Amino acid sequence: MVNKSKKYKILILVVIGLVFLGLGCAGKNSEGSSIAQNTSSGGTPVQEATAVKSQSTSVKGSDTLLPLAQAEAEKFLNENPGKSVSVTGGGTGVGIAALIDKGVDIATASREMTTDEIKKANSNGINPVEHVIAYDGITVVVHPKNPISKLTFNQLRGIYNGSISNWKQVGGEDKPISAISRDSSSGTYADFKKDVLIGDEFRPDALTQATTGGIVTEVAQNPNAIGYIGFAYVDNNIKVLSLDKGNGSVLPTTQSILSGTYPLSRSLYFYTNGEPTGLTKEFCDFVLSEKGQNIVSKVGFIPLKK
Repeated sequence: MVNKSKKYKILILVVIGLVFLGLGCAGKNSEGSSIAQNTSSGGTPVQEATAVKSQSTSVKGSDTLLPLAQAEAEKFLNENPGKSVSVTGGGTGVGIAALIDKGVDIATASREMTTDEIKKANSNGINPVEHVIAYDGITVVVHPKNPISKLTFNQLRGIYNGSISNWKQVGGEDKPISAISRDSSSGTYADFKKDVLIGDEFRPDALTQATTGGIVTEVAQNPNAIGYIGFAYVDNNIKVLSLDKGNGSVLPTTQSILSGTYPLSRSLYFYTNGEPTGLTKEFCDFVLSEKGQNIVSKVGFIPLKK
């Protein structure tokens, strides 16, 4: 039999052995993790993070531009495997705010940045650089059964400020007008308010939609509705109106938008912090390339060169 003293000695030796074995395993695990990081990038963890960042860029903002940005990113990534371009909407104001807060690489916008937004950006160390990537026309639409085919700017202004509340007042049927609008974070909302309402406020009973698609759906379902959308969102479920700003009635078309004869023609933008570099520059260059501008046409907007 082994005496108690000998038993205790054996137990102590076993415990000490296990401790050293555990330390050795921990050292191997730690070293193995470091080697895995290095072999994946060829550098330190900090260098690895920088390398990953250089292979990704983020795009956020305009709901109007969302389908175009998504289509551009899909084609770009098909040609550049291993790189990443994340695209989200939320509205022009949301994208610009994210750029100002250093939370996004590219802000998409359906309007120009305001003086106040540029001042906020500058005070936060951001230097916004504007890139025109396509052209668009804010398109006024009604239900296909509505007999109205054109409006003057004064009539359109009256409909949206509330001074005109019945279609009969603009030559239509004796039915109440249901005015549909985008929400205030939208660049389309801001442009429409500036160019059409000219200082007036939107009528208090206007139905606000968070997305352009929401306006299309509402107008397609409501025979008394009127709304305004980006040119690329027009489909057979809604009817486009021509507008008269004093020089004759003009329908939004590729030609009238490109020439500027359509009174609600506008540019669409990317905003970056300074001149873009790295993958952000690659993506911007792609959108402005012949391939990228072909996608602009396919999505339904107007390319820079036609």
